Amino acid sequence: MLRFAARAVAVATAVAIAASSAPADDSTLKVKVGDKFPVVALEAAQIEKLGLKDAKTVSIADLKGKTVVIFFYPKALTKGCTVESCGFRDALASADFPKDVVILGASADDVPLQQKFIEKEKLTYPLLADKEMKLTKELGIVSPKNDKVTQRVTFVVDKEGKIAKIYDTVNPATHPKEVVEFLKRQK
Repeated sequence: MLRFAARAVAVATAVAIAASSAPADDSTLKVKVGDKFPVVALEAAQIEKLGLKDAKTVSIADLKGKTVVIFFYPKALTKGCTVESCGFRDALASADFPKDVVILGASADDVPLQQKFIEKEKLTYPLLADKEMKLTKELGIVSPKNDKVTQRVTFVVDKEGKIAKIYDTVNPATHPKEVVEFLKRQK
């Protein structure tokens, strides 16, 4: 009986060690509505649009006092990402768009590719370059199919830096309008 108990303890210990050393699942959402948005500073293309004097990087904490929509997309210059990004560009230009809201796009692409995307599609807001996937991993939105790509997820962050809304199921064609409707209801 003593041998059985010792074996059970050894098995339980091995299972606990294996579980504690298992890699974190970076493809499962790690935040919820009401949480503070992670403070991770990233390089950005078109960062000067934010009015941050001499900034080289930006984080949500830099934008405290403003509502921020940050939408993550898998890859710049691809069909769905272009449709969604242009939808936000057009929404931002609309008279219906709330004036105190900042739009940010984000992906694992580098700054030169983000800049090329901005120029080609005439995007009017900054694109964050999370090429080391720091923010993506903290949020838990790494693609389960490719660990170098973000999932298509949007966060609305309130003026205090807390997550007000998470969209984890996104149709690129209709999503920007959906977000604008949410923003208008928050007034």
